[in-house]
Amino acid sequence: MALAESGPESLAHLEAQLGYRFREPAWLLEALTHRSHPDANGEQETPRDNERLEFLGDAIVGFLVSDALCQLCPTFSEGKLSRIKSNLVSARSLSRVAARLELGRYLRLGPGEEKTGGRHKQGLLANAVEALMAALYRDGGLEAARRFVEAFLLRELRESSLEPLTRADYKSALQEYLQGRRLPAARYHIVKTHGPEHRKTFTIEVWVGDRRLACGEGASKKAAEQQAARQALERLSAEVGMESE
Repeated sequence: MALAESGPESLAHLEAQLGYRFREPAWLLEALTHRSHPDANGEQETPRDNERLEFLGDAIVGFLVSDALCQLCPTFSEGKLSRIKSNLVSARSLSRVAARLELGRYLRLGPGEEKTGGRHKQGLLANAVEALMAALYRDGGLEAARRFVEAFLLRELRESSLEPLTRADYKSALQEYLQGRRLPAARYHIVKTHGPEHRKTFTIEVWVGDRRLACGEGASKKAAEQQAARQALERLSAEVGMESE
């Protein structure tokens, strides 16, 4: 059930989950309003959807997570800090925050987005979390946003082993790259396996739509997929660089 349309009492429930009461509830409402919602398409000059807040929130979460990591992990190299940050601010991580808050229930969506399951889309939920971060910043300053980051994002860092967060996740990075450009999801196909049963090598191709982007090899399917995703990202980045020249 969508709660955002049912009145202030439902938003008060979300505020209780956040542990923060908005002085200007309009910020919260804007953070929850997708561009497909009728209110986002009025004749006003300033858009009422959450995309501007999402833009700001992306920068805020990046800064706050970076600041926290420098304090929590003083001996880590820049590369390791970057990998942890990338995992913490990924769409997958932010969508988990949205799930804990049941944020999908509060989103204000248009009929089309509602029909296609917008309340459960990873990218849409992650964007809403970034918009919410910016709404907290606009309403309560940097400390309000910092408390949110500490309560919902850094909790994962404190409660789990750091090792998984230091690994580069090229598959997730490729997925986010494609989602951000509204491209089809990547598909991975095994094209060859060789070697003895106890020491196989897998060769896997990654496709986007009808285009074969890259090929990777590894001692496991997962490793081969990561290698293929890495090669695909490098190819796509190079193509974007050529277009901008």
